[in-house]
Amino acid sequence: MNFFSAFLISFVLSVVLIPVNMVFARKFGLVDDPKKRTHPAILHKIAVPRAGGLAIYLAVVLTVFLTLGLTKQLLGIILGGLVLIVVGLVDDKIDIKKSWIKILAQILAALIVVGSGIGVSFIGNPFHLFGLGAASSVIRFDSLKIVFDFLGVHSIVVWADLFAIFWIVWVINMVNFSAGVDGQLPGIATIVLFVIFAISLRFSATDPSQILVAKLALAGVGATLGFLIYNYNPAKIFPGDSGSYFLGFLIATLSILSGAKVGTALLVMAVPLIDGVFTVIRRLADGKSPFLGDRKHLHHRLMEIGLTQAQVAVIYWLFCTILGIIALTIGADMKVFAGIVVVIIVLGGILWLNTNLPNTGRE
Repeated sequence: MNFFSAFLISFVLSVVLIPVNMVFARKFGLVDDPKKRTHPAILHKIAVPRAGGLAIYLAVVLTVFLTLGLTKQLLGIILGGLVLIVVGLVDDKIDIKKSWIKILAQILAALIVVGSGIGVSFIGNPFHLFGLGAASSVIRFDSLKIVFDFLGVHSIVVWADLFAIFWIVWVINMVNFSAGVDGQLPGIATIVLFVIFAISLRFSATDPSQILVAKLALAGVGATLGFLIYNYNPAKIFPGDSGSYFLGFLIATLSILSGAKVGTALLVMAVPLIDGVFTVIRRLADGKSPFLGDRKHLHHRLMEIGLTQAQVAVIYWLFCTILGIIALTIGADMKVFAGIVVVIIVLGGILWLNTNLPNTGRE
């Protein structure tokens, strides 16, 4: 199985490629210059290269070719990721103002993955624990199929494919919201991908296909850990939309491949996901686009009470690590109750900070 080689190759490639990525970014103007770019969430004072997702993507893809070979599903992930990298690089260059262009690109990437055979056939039924809804412990999405003959027989599992598309696009955007301070995003991604690796490894004895998922997750861990070396405060390079889009896409896709462990991913990423949902609701309630940047995210609020960027990033890592350990040690039923407790605590903290701190978020 030699899982370590997937991690080591990806880590080394990431560490080597990122300095090249930085030169590339500066040469082609993929730079976040606070003197030229007036975005309310900007925290840095000097120009910093963006587009770090390019090196992360290349590290993962090259590792796939070197250690995994190419399957239909891996090809779907590579091509879907490429769509996001291209759109992300364009946005890192010109700041695409029309959000629908980014959403369409995310949907296209999700469609490519779904077309490669990756879908969510079922998820655990949380209502089952409370005696509500159907008696089944799972909610199935494979009841409606459309079969057609075009250059061979194909089938579309309607609800499974729609749920997979929704899940991938949602996670991409929630992860994108987690790139607020130096080191925050790659640290979170590293932890989540490692948890997915551990889960896949656990089930690989009964499901050999999980070996591939485990190796791909470790390739992601290596790439993000290598990037973290350069992104830790003070950051020498930013992931940019290319990085946040691809990492969100990779996490969402692998959580499906690891046996539809959507609930596990939700629990591990609970803090950034809850903050992301609250942000979307808050912006919509204010009559603004949910994609309009501001300085009212949880990480911004934590900095307002005196924490540094590095301290905020570490707090996020600790929360994800603790929740990751919980996700790996408790059963599916208990994850629902753990999730409810986390939602109450995190949402309560966010509401308290937004209520008691001055409204310093610049629009």
